[in-house]
Amino acid sequence: MAEVIIKLRVMPVSPESDLAKIEQFCREKIAAAGGKLHSIVPEEMAFGLKSLTFTFFGDEKTLNPDKIEEAIKTDKHVSSTEVVDVRRALG
Repeated sequence: MAEVIIKLRVMPVSPESDLAKIEQFCREKIAAAGGKLHSIVPEEMAFGLKSLTFTFFGDEKTLNPDKIEEAIKTDKHVSSTEVVDVRRALG
């Protein structure tokens, strides 16, 4: 069985958005899709705006990054999502 490792960047709608709430929402959506969270890295973007980059992994046959992106975009505090990296891990 192979696993896939995914990095997903989530951009809030404004610098005033509550990143803790966005993080919790994303954690729930990733877990619901069968993903196992590895790390969350906040990144300074511009003009006080910070993004969150989630690294997670799971079974390549069931973990669908497109569905996770669509689920996360439903949050009114999320402006956009971007799959930054997808890698296959054998083992």
